[in-house]
Amino acid sequence: MAQHAPVRIGSSELEIVPLALGGNVFGWTADREGSFEVLDAFLAGGGDFIDTADGYSHWVPGNTGGESETIIGQWLAARGGRDDVVIATKVSTHPEFSGLAADNVRAAADASLARLGTDRIDLYYAHYDDAETPLEETVAAFSALVDAGKARAIGVSNYTAERVAEWIGIARAGGYHLPVALQPHYNLVERDFETNGLREVAEREGLAVFPYYSLAKGFLAGKYRDAADATAPGASDRAAGAAEYLDARGRRVLAALDAAAAAHGTEVATVALAWLRQQPVVAAPIASARTTAQLPALLASVDLELSAAELAALGAASA
Repeated sequence: MAQHAPVRIGSSELEIVPLALGGNVFGWTADREGSFEVLDAFLAGGGDFIDTADGYSHWVPGNTGGESETIIGQWLAARGGRDDVVIATKVSTHPEFSGLAADNVRAAADASLARLGTDRIDLYYAHYDDAETPLEETVAAFSALVDAGKARAIGVSNYTAERVAEWIGIARAGGYHLPVALQPHYNLVERDFETNGLREVAEREGLAVFPYYSLAKGFLAGKYRDAADATAPGASDRAAGAAEYLDARGRRVLAALDAAAAAHGTEVATVALAWLRQQPVVAAPIASARTTAQLPALLASVDLELSAAELAALGAASA
């Protein structure tokens, strides 16, 4: 990766290289040793932004939640250099810390800090909206974490545009810290973000957008080109989800990605991530790597600048 100009996360003081390493695989499809190798290689390749959640990966048999944070914390303890990375984590899906009531947000944040072995969470997200808790209670709880120095900035994930706007309105009226980041589901084959009001609210409020499933469970890496690929030996746990995109539109998208990748002498995944990074309000895509072999294509996306014609061709293919 060349030296890329850092991107500021909304109105915060946080700056990052525009690629987030997804931590959902740590403690799931990547064990502790493999996770350490991926984290080392990501940092060595110029990356500095790590995205995780307290719930990762409670869905794995034998796991209880917090595995990803624990591995990241152990890596930080072994390597040092806490100031060299920006860490985002989330609250609401850990089995012991479900929802966004104020007491739960406080307790979950302390538990995350302990697992990460750090004194502050750089970017702390409300992972999923909690309709059972008054939004004002949640907004105040997150703001209090910033006042206490436990979180440096606030983000929201998986909220509707209306609820994001409501959060911001409550924060302004109450004098609370405003959110600076938004994490939606968005990629070249999942484009509701452009029309469901979330992009509009992000533009209006200056929110930095960090899309998850940036590679559509591996489909946009070009790994799955027929149904058999998803059931082949060695296929990932997410292969079945990726195979769902193998319709006429999906094949058009792959053809457009292939053309751009060939023109730049790069990987299909690199092009898909570069397209996403160059969309309005997107600060950085989130992508995970189970092995170090998957990292170069992700890191290369930071420096790939697609032309207006290439962006348009990809957009048309996925329309």
